[in-house]
Amino acid sequence: MGARNDVIVLGGAGVDTIVQVPELPLPYADSYMIDSGIRTRAGQTGDFVALGLTRLGLVTHHCDLLGDDPEGDLVRALHREHGIALTALPQPAGTKRAVNLVGPDGRRLSLYDTSRGHPDDRFPEATLRELAAAARHAHVTITQPCAQALPVLRETGVPLSTDLHDWDGENPYHEPFAYTADVVFLSAAALADPERTMRRIAERGRAETVVATAGADGAYLLADGRLSRVPAVAPPAPVVDSNGAGDAFAAAFLYGRLSGEPPERCAAYGAVAGAYACTVPASRADAIGRDELLARAAAPNR
Repeated sequence: MGARNDVIVLGGAGVDTIVQVPELPLPYADSYMIDSGIRTRAGQTGDFVALGLTRLGLVTHHCDLLGDDPEGDLVRALHREHGIALTALPQPAGTKRAVNLVGPDGRRLSLYDTSRGHPDDRFPEATLRELAAAARHAHVTITQPCAQALPVLRETGVPLSTDLHDWDGENPYHEPFAYTADVVFLSAAALADPERTMRRIAERGRAETVVATAGADGAYLLADGRLSRVPAVAPPAPVVDSNGAGDAFAAAFLYGRLSGEPPERCAAYGAVAGAYACTVPASRADAIGRDELLARAAAPNR
């Protein structure tokens, strides 16, 4: 861990089992025949952010608790394949896992197994401080036990980002993340008034920038007290799965931020990367590369 890293990603390592279903919501039936197959692959929110950052040329180090199990082996293999440094701390309860039901239009329903952890799980403070001291930025997922790591990371002075995903603006679990990070991402899907929630995050916490993604409607960007809309970008191929689009957006936004770009440009990068992610089949872990991101972001109609 002596090498300088651009970003450390904390938490969010795991595996997903992908099931392509004929429609969502899925009507009750005793059984369904899945002709496309049922596949398990490494890749949850932290993995996808780390992969996206690495594909964009940033030196990335991922840290999480992993089990000594086949699922943990898949996560380790994903990181080796893409050259992502990984600090895998032992998790006796096993590696995090989920089941994703994916509809024909790319929408998904995710079922998370919350049994792969304990309330008293912690990241060693010495490990957190060592990683933070060697990084320009830290992205903290909302998976347990990342909340307990926030005060330590804040003490180190490393800039922080987080993704609240589909927070409704009320669940208290998300609040330490929302009010500690310098850059906050979230989905607008569960928000009746995205601007109100975004401004509350900025007013009650430390966030300089808040981004609420809104799928095909683009995104909302709150920066320097000003709210603006980020136009959606047309995907470069048919949409097959929306899983990982928010992670791709966050990775590309952070790439822009660490490259010195203004928030509006960072958000444009995020929109391009998120659109690309929707064209990647759920059974595969992939992300847009830097050259393609810059070329698409520079295109007049994107």
